Order: sequence, then structure tokens, then C-alpha cells
Amino acid sequence: MDPSAAPWWQTPTTARIAALAAPFVLCALLYGLRGWVTAASAVLVLVLAIVAVAATGDRVAGVLAAASSGLWFDVFLTEPYLRLVIEDRDDIQATVLLVLIGLSVTEIALWGRRQQAQAARRAGYLDGALSAAASVSGGAAGPDEVVDVVARHIADVLGADSCRWVAGPVRDRRVALLDHDGVLTQNGHHRDVERTGLPVDELVAVEVRRATRVVGHFEVTAATRVVRPSREQCRVAVLLADQVAPLVDA
Repeated sequence: MDPSAAPWWQTPTTARIAALAAPFVLCALLYGLRGWVTAASAVLVLVLAIVAVAATGDRVAGVLAAASSGLWFDVFLTEPYLRLVIEDRDDIQATVLLVLIGLSVTEIALWGRRQQAQAARRAGYLDGALSAAASVSGGAAGPDEVVDVVARHIADVLGADSCRWVAGPVRDRRVALLDHDGVLTQNGHHRDVERTGLPVDELVAVEVRRATRVVGHFEVTAATRVVRPSREQCRVAVLLADQVAPLVDA
């Protein structure tokens, strides 16, 4: 989601303000209850606040929440109270552990969000492949329509600007080739697209074969921005391209 389009309460700025303010408010409240609430209980309450902030997926907010929790825990809940000083060894350990746990929780939350995003992308790739396969096997759409659908899916999977079908093998040696292992070869050399991105000054071809014969290829253009598809995305693009082989070589 584009942060600029999100509601104000879901923006990174709001999360970071909450990360700074929430530990202060909680520690101030716990200070008034210090006769009934132990330091260990206070740490657990603050960890919950850090978890809530880290769940937004903003690393900066999570770090701020951990640091703010450690600071205000020291000020309000360790002796001498209302001073940025800790005299008790156990309180020092509790403060350090609070900050470390907060940072760890933030990283775990970010890892979980990345895994969720990857799973959603994989589901999207699978939906595209199944849609293309259904178009081919169903026979409801003509060859041209199926080829157009596949071309759109390839462009979406790779994050490219456009993709079009070209009959016959690649004739321009400057065109980079994407093979069935998801490896891009340009001028005889493998190119790490996850690091350097798809070439913006040359086309990328995804060949379509029937047995050993090249019946055509999809020309992919990524000229307006650098896109860095993963190896998995590249392999899905090739899988999609293979779906049209029975149609274009019927």
C-alpha cells in the first residue's frame, strides 16, 4: 500500500509518534501504581506496547518504541524515581532486556510481514499461471486473446512496462534471453537481475518452444524504471510463456 494513500492513523508518521508517546503514557500510569505493579509486570506491559507498534511493519517505529520504553522505564519505574539513573543491578538488567526484547520483537514482526507478502505474491503468480492454463485448455478464447492475456501476466509478474508476442526466434543478438531456470543471459553473460535489475536499454525475450523448436517469443520492455524480479518471478514468467506453445504452433 502506498503510505501517502493510507488513512492518517495508518501512516508511518503516526506509528512513530505513537512509538514515542505510548511508553511514556504507560510508564507514567504504572508509576502511580508502582506499589501494586512489579517491575517484571511493567516490562510485560511495555513489551505488549512494542508488539503493537511493531505490527505496523515500520522498523523505525519499532526501534523508537523499544528505546522509548527503556528510557521511561528507567525514569518512572526504577529507583531513584523520576531520574535518569539506575542504581539497582536487577533494574539495569530489566531495562537492557526490555530494549533488546523490543528490538527482537520488531525484527520478528517485520520478518512475518515479509513472509506474508511473499506468500501473497506467490498466490498471485499461481493465479496468473492457472488463468493462462485455463484459457488454453478451455478453448473459449481465441489464440490472440490468450496470447494477450499471457503477455499481460508476464509483464505483471516481472514488473515490466509491457510485453508483446513476436512469432519466430529471436534475431537480434542484443536482446537478453530469459531461460527456463529463470536466468537472464545478456551478451553471453549471466545477469543477476535481483541485484542489477532487468536491462532498461535492451529488450528481454522469453522464448516459447515446441519440443526443441522455437516457435516465438515474448518481448519484455522495462525502460521507464529499474525492476528487480526474483528468480522465482522469472521462472513463473517462463512458465506462463510456455502455455501458448500449443496455440501458436497448432
